[in-house]
Amino acid sequence: MAKEKVTLTLDTEQLEELRSLVGSRSLSSTVDNAVGAYLSRMRHLRSVDEWLAELEAEHGPIDPETLDWAARIVDDWAQTADRPAMVV
Repeated sequence: MAKEKVTLTLDTEQLEELRSLVGSRSLSSTVDNAVGAYLSRMRHLRSVDEWLAELEAEHGPIDPETLDWAARIVDDWAQTADRPAMVV
């Protein structure tokens, strides 16, 4: 995959913590992997939004209890997805 060099402005404390966690591993690779994970999550959430819109168009308004239930599922998934992966 092609790479492009960019300049980023990051929170100092987060950057220090990231550097301490990745040690001698590539900081660029770690940030690239984090961006990939974030994009994957955003695509998933967009798909859920599109699915809910299709359901609403086909069956009418979705009752609030069902939306709350769906939100809990997405939140549970997001908490699982937010766990840091081991970078080797």
